[in-house]
Amino acid sequence: MVNKHKEAAIKILFVCMGNICRSPTAEGVFRQLITENGLQNQLYIDSAGTHAYHIDEAPDLRSQKAAKDRDIDLSKIRARKVVFGDFEDFDYLLAMDAENHAIMLQACPAEHQHKIQLFLDYAPQLNTSEVPDPYYGGTYGFEKVLDLIEAASTGFLTHLKSTHNLTD
Repeated sequence: MVNKHKEAAIKILFVCMGNICRSPTAEGVFRQLITENGLQNQLYIDSAGTHAYHIDEAPDLRSQKAAKDRDIDLSKIRARKVVFGDFEDFDYLLAMDAENHAIMLQACPAEHQHKIQLFLDYAPQLNTSEVPDPYYGGTYGFEKVLDLIEAASTGFLTHLKSTHNLTD
């Protein structure tokens, strides 16, 4: 069982390919945002990858540094692969891009497919639907990822507050 916090009202899984850049960054950014809003006891946050490339590894050092520069600590996060039970256990499975969205839809039972969404759908003002993979790029890519994730995190939290009547 993935969810260690059954008492959490809402369970959210951020998903990218290897779970070492984008999804752990989203986990860290969103975790800090909900802590700042006093909602950490109402939400359970995790991240995973659609591929098993980096199981049990810490996030990419470049992701950690970019996040740390914004006072977000990713060092305790460890990569894991999306497992079948995640589709049932989580209320939201938020993909960083269309490829991982499609991979999850293909693996997910029909009754849970409505839970799979693109994360950047919560930041329509950005006019993009994908968080680009910074793995093979330079430092700027990691900063751009953080900017996109911060915007989507704010939009997603607004959605959660209005949809689920979350209170600080």
